[in-house]
Amino acid sequence: MSRPRSPMAPPRSFLWTRRVILTGLAAFALLPVYVMVSSSLKPLQDVSGKFQWFPTNLTIRPYFDIWKTVPLAKYFVNSLIVAGSATVLSVVIAVFAAYAVSRYRFRGKRLFTVTVLSTQMFPGILFLLPLFLIFVNIGNSTGVELYGSRGGLILTYLTFSLPFSIWMLIGYFDSIPRELDEAAMVDGCGPIRALFRVVVPAAVPGIVAVAVYAFMTAWGEVLFASVMTNDTTRTLAVGLQGYATQNDVYWNQIMAASLVVSVPVVIGFLLLQRYLVAGLTAGAVK
Repeated sequence: MSRPRSPMAPPRSFLWTRRVILTGLAAFALLPVYVMVSSSLKPLQDVSGKFQWFPTNLTIRPYFDIWKTVPLAKYFVNSLIVAGSATVLSVVIAVFAAYAVSRYRFRGKRLFTVTVLSTQMFPGILFLLPLFLIFVNIGNSTGVELYGSRGGLILTYLTFSLPFSIWMLIGYFDSIPRELDEAAMVDGCGPIRALFRVVVPAAVPGIVAVAVYAFMTAWGEVLFASVMTNDTTRTLAVGLQGYATQNDVYWNQIMAASLVVSVPVVIGFLLLQRYLVAGLTAGAVK
């Protein structure tokens, strides 16, 4: 005998409609992933020919060839250095800047916060030519080569990730009671010790969310990496273009390399997912 339905329960038609829609959205999202995985396990002639939903000649050879066709390992190291450095610098600078804005009053505070937020309104391509000219002129006048170097690319990514990181951490620090800072200072801590011993541990979800955002922004960026790098400092996002030559396009290797490149981001997202969700929703309700 079935249990009686609660008067507050949604109608069955709504439940079935929700299941159908969610199933369709999941299939739509997973379809490109399936195509990538299946194409990466096919010989080149099978990928270049008529599309097959189910591979008939499975092979893992493309996963070995991707390291030989292009210097993928070098691009991988460049991406790790650039994205990791940009992430660390963005987090460190954003923590100090957001803490100062959240806890102290100073002249120009409102103008600073508005300026930081307004930088997100401009498209990234608007800064491409100015940054290129600035780096070239700095190299000509001082001898410090920023154009074509990892350091120049790191500074470039900071211009995009840092404003959003500061703005996001300001909202998170505002949600942390000021009484924690005051109690720490009463116990003998200075502002810096109070920041690292009290505020930073309480703001771990927000800091993790900022770090994930900064890393993903630098890891998958293509436009500035294609202009600001050379053969030595090229990153993965640009290096994947090397699988398309004048004679042929190695589609199976492109798919295999794309999956390999996505592994660090996916693993990091899965490990830090709970911190990321908490950090993104911080400050929404006080």
